[in-house]
Amino acid sequence: MSTDIQIGGTVNQPLRDLELRREELFRQIENLGDFRRGIISVNYRKCGKSNCACARKGHPGHGPQYLWNVSVGGKTQARNLPLGPELEKVQQEVERYQSFVRLSQELIAVNDQICQLRPARTIKDENELEQLKKKLRRNFVEKRKRK
Repeated sequence: MSTDIQIGGTVNQPLRDLELRREELFRQIENLGDFRRGIISVNYRKCGKSNCACARKGHPGHGPQYLWNVSVGGKTQARNLPLGPELEKVQQEVERYQSFVRLSQELIAVNDQICQLRPARTIKDENELEQLKKKLRRNFVEKRKRK
């Protein structure tokens, strides 16, 4: 949804370029596919048996074990992932989530720039302008009273 904004009689090309970039970012987000938050860690663990090889000094422990971890709402979830297709699937989903975060951050930055460049509407009718000012004052006073 690209709109040509005229400022000083010429089309504002930076605004148009930013709108095109925003459309491209939306397309990239739409095409990401499945994604999930979290990280995959590789762990080695000692079993606790005194006669096991893992009990010797310098032994890394049993493993590697692949663990998907995520924290949602202050609660941590974890799941062991077997080496193979399931680990590959979760790894790709986590990578796509990182892409989603990066694209979302860029989208926010582009939108901020668009908002800075896009001019506010012009109201030539003094009566309409005064009505708008009254409405805005009333809205902000009501919000202030609610706090």
